Amino acid sequence: MSASSIHAAPVPLSRTGLAAAVVVLLLVAAGVHLLGERSGGRALAFALGLGAVLGVVLQRSRFCFYCHARDYFEGGDARGLLAIVAALAVGTVGMHVVMTGWLPVPQPGRLPPDAHIGPVSGALVLAGLAFGAGMVVSGSCISAHWYRLGEGSPTAPFALLGAGAGFLLGFTSWNWLYSATIATAPVVWLPHHLGYAGSAALQLAVLAALAAWLWRKLPVGEAASPTPRRFIDAARRLLHGRWPYAWGGLAVGAIAVTVVLRLRPLGVTAALGSAAREFGNAQGLLPQRLDGLDGFGGCVTAVVESLWQTPNALLVGGLVAGALAAALASGQFKPAWPSVGQVVRGLGGGVLLGWGAMTGLGCTVGNLLSGTMAGALSGWVFGASVLLAVWGGLRLKRLAVRA
Repeated sequence: MSASSIHAAPVPLSRTGLAAAVVVLLLVAAGVHLLGERSGGRALAFALGLGAVLGVVLQRSRFCFYCHARDYFEGGDARGLLAIVAALAVGTVGMHVVMTGWLPVPQPGRLPPDAHIGPVSGALVLAGLAFGAGMVVSGSCISAHWYRLGEGSPTAPFALLGAGAGFLLGFTSWNWLYSATIATAPVVWLPHHLGYAGSAALQLAVLAALAAWLWRKLPVGEAASPTPRRFIDAARRLLHGRWPYAWGGLAVGAIAVTVVLRLRPLGVTAALGSAAREFGNAQGLLPQRLDGLDGFGGCVTAVVESLWQTPNALLVGGLVAGALAAALASGQFKPAWPSVGQVVRGLGGGVLLGWGAMTGLGCTVGNLLSGTMAGALSGWVFGASVLLAVWGGLRLKRLAVRA
């Protein structure tokens, strides 16, 4: 979407869409209330409510790792990547403050509970490359497929289904990869070596350098949007077009910090992976034992008694509902019957996404965002591998078109 379309003439608000959005949000609010009244349900209520907020933010700001990277590699537009840098900067500060309460002294051999800090191995690089390739093929990362599911995307359901199959393949290849490279790989957490202050300072310095590099690629000559003078104008700005990139990045970073105050670090694949693992076990498709898997933090995929009553499942459900409400209100809920190509791309790309997320112990949200914010070298390695795969995949697509 171009900047000119973002700041186009005011579009009449759809009363039908607004009414439907209000209904969806009221249902979410009712769910939050009912869960909060249950014994031990406050965490679930928090997950549902915050997931809805995340869905609104992702949908309105079009926060998508693949789209942001593609805009830079193909069009030289760095605004999306700067939004990711902003999210990482906000999250780095917030997460390092929170972790001082979890583990006041970052002693070697100890890690913050549930943090997305994984082993740095060849398998992690392969996982990032596979995930990035899956983004190119399917057209989105997993988090974007979740919010596009709320928009009625014809590709998203098949990409998520394919991701489930990719998790199954990841489980079947896990033991071999674990013994070959993961078991002996180092788990590098920067506060072990630099302390919390040094870790945060180093990451912020790297992010500042990246921001300075990307700043040169900002579009020039665009007219600034006028400040709204009436409430209805402000509502149109919120509901139509696209929120500024910076809003999305700052909001995602703030949500990533907020979620750890009551739940595990932010991630959007744990419930999907657990469902795939439960299905695979029930069908006898998986090894009886997955060596070392449940000892790692990150987007854990343990089999639980009631998967749909776990915080991650409620967070993802809230994400889809929030995106649906935002899409309805903005007139962007446009369900369509999928074409054969969309089905094939969704399934094929989804398999790569799922294998990469399972093998890397998280996706671009759990691994790249939450891991990097926590000072995990694994987050940086996974992110770099994803970007490399996207860059290479886009070049291959251009060559294929030319041929």
